[in-house]
Amino acid sequence: MPSVLVSLSSSVSPQMREYERFNTTIANAYIQPLMKAYLDRLKGRLQAAGADCPVFLMHSGGGIISLESAAAFPVRLVESGPAGGAIFAAEIAARHQLDKVLSFDMGGTTAKICLIQNHTPKTARVFEVARSYRFKKGSGMPISIPVIDMVEIGAGGGSLAHVDQLRQIRVGPESAGSEPGPACYGRGGERPAVTDADLIMGKLDPDNFAGGSIQLDVGQSAAALKAHIGQILDMDATEAAWGLAEVVDENMANAARVHAIENGEDLSEYTMIAFGGAAPLHAARLCEKLGIARCLVPPGAGVGSAIGFLCAPFSFEANRSVFMPMRAFDAEQIKALFAEMEAEAAGFVRSCDGKADIALEYKIYMRYAGQGWEIAVPISAADARQPEAARFLARFEEDYKRLFGRTVQGMDAEITVWSVNAFTPTARPQAVQDVAAKTPAQSQQSRPCFDPALGQAMPAQIIVRGGLAAGSLVDGPALIVEDETTIVLPASRQAAAASDGTIDIRVKGQMDGN
Repeated sequence: MPSVLVSLSSSVSPQMREYERFNTTIANAYIQPLMKAYLDRLKGRLQAAGADCPVFLMHSGGGIISLESAAAFPVRLVESGPAGGAIFAAEIAARHQLDKVLSFDMGGTTAKICLIQNHTPKTARVFEVARSYRFKKGSGMPISIPVIDMVEIGAGGGSLAHVDQLRQIRVGPESAGSEPGPACYGRGGERPAVTDADLIMGKLDPDNFAGGSIQLDVGQSAAALKAHIGQILDMDATEAAWGLAEVVDENMANAARVHAIENGEDLSEYTMIAFGGAAPLHAARLCEKLGIARCLVPPGAGVGSAIGFLCAPFSFEANRSVFMPMRAFDAEQIKALFAEMEAEAAGFVRSCDGKADIALEYKIYMRYAGQGWEIAVPISAADARQPEAARFLARFEEDYKRLFGRTVQGMDAEITVWSVNAFTPTARPQAVQDVAAKTPAQSQQSRPCFDPALGQAMPAQIIVRGGLAAGSLVDGPALIVEDETTIVLPASRQAAAASDGTIDIRVKGQMDGN
C-alpha cells in the first residue's frame, strides 16, 4: 500500500508516557495527509513560478527542515512561527553579548515570553494544543515534541476587553482578529481592544498608523471604551484605557514572573528584547513591573519572527526513552544509544544539505526516584562517548540545586529520556560596538502620551527612528516612531541608538554613566 501514510509512535515520539506519545502520534497521523498534499502543491507551484530551489520549513524546536521531513513529521511544525521569534531574539543577544535575555514577542492576538541563556532559547519536550480554555495551562492536549519553551498569553493588539461579574477589567483571550479588528479600524468592531487603549493613551498616531495606510478613528475607540468599561466602572475613556492597559501589562508581567520562578531565575538580571508590532508599545512598562533595567528594540521588530527564520540552522532532534537508574548504569548501552541517535539526527539534517558541517548537542533527562517529572541536563560529547555515572550524577545535582536550591540526599537518581540534537553551525554574529559619544536627538513635534507609572499624560517628543544616527540619545517621555511599530519611552527611561540600529532603552541616568 505505497500510497498510505503511516505514523509510528516509535518514530514520531519515541519517549515514555503513553498518553502524550499516543496524542502526538494521532495528531501527526491526522494532519499528515493534509500537510503532505499542501507541501506537494507548494513545491509544484513554486517550481512553476520559476523558483526551482530547495524549500525548507521552520520547526517548533527552532531549526529548519526539508519538505520531506516536514511531510513525515508535520506535528513538529505546530509552534514554528513563534520559534522563529525566539531565534531572532537569540541572534540579537549574541550580537550584543548578552547571556541572560527575556524575549518578549507581542503581535495582534498573543504575547509570548521566552528565557534565553547563553544565546540559546530554553527548550522543552511537551507542548499543549487544542486547549479547552485558551491560554490556560493544563486544559489542552499534550504533544511530546522538541519545542522552544515559551509562555503564551492572550494579550495582543486585537485582544478584547470586558468587565466581569466582579467588576474587574478582563482582557482576552477573545480577539477582534484582523476582521473587523479593533473599534478604531472603523470596520464594524464595537468592543474595545488593546490597540484602542493604546490609541487613546497617545501611544499611536491616528493619522500615521502602518505608515499612513490605515486611518484610525479616535472617536470609535473612545466610544467603545466608554460603553464597555467606562459606564460600568464610572470612568472616562482615558481612565478606562489606562485600566485596560494596566491589566494587560500586569497579566504579561505575572506570566513572566511565574515562568522565571519555575525555572529558578531572577528577572532583574535579564535584558528584555522586544519585537512584534505591539511589543515596543508595552515593553518599557513591562520592564518597570519586572524590575528589568534594560530593553533592546531591534530593527525589523515588527517582522522579527520572519527574520528569525533566516537566522535558524538546519536541525533535527532525536529522542529515546530508555529507563536507567544510576545504580544500573550501563556505559556500553549508553554509547550504542547515543550512536544510534547521532545517525538519525544527522541523517535528517543531511537530507536538507548533504554537504553541511554538523554539530551535535547532547541532553539527558533525569529525576530522583519517585518524582513525576525530569529536568534537562546538558552533557558534553566526551560524556556521551565515554559515559561515567559519577559525572552524569554530578551534572544532574548541579542543575537540580540551581533550580530548587538543594539536592535530595540518600535518594537514587534515574535517567528517563536521552536526546541528540544535530544542527548546522551558524556564523557567529559580529559584536555590536559601543558608541562612546552620545548626541541628543532633535525633535520638531510632540503630543501628549499617558504615563501609567505617573498616572497622567505628559508631553512626549516624537522622534523618527530612521533619522537616528548611532549614539543619538533620547530622554523620555518620548515616542520613537517608524512604519511598523512605535517605541514608547516613559519619563523614567532614556534610549540610545546602537551602531546596528537597535534602540537601547535603560533607566534614566544609566546611559550616560551616572
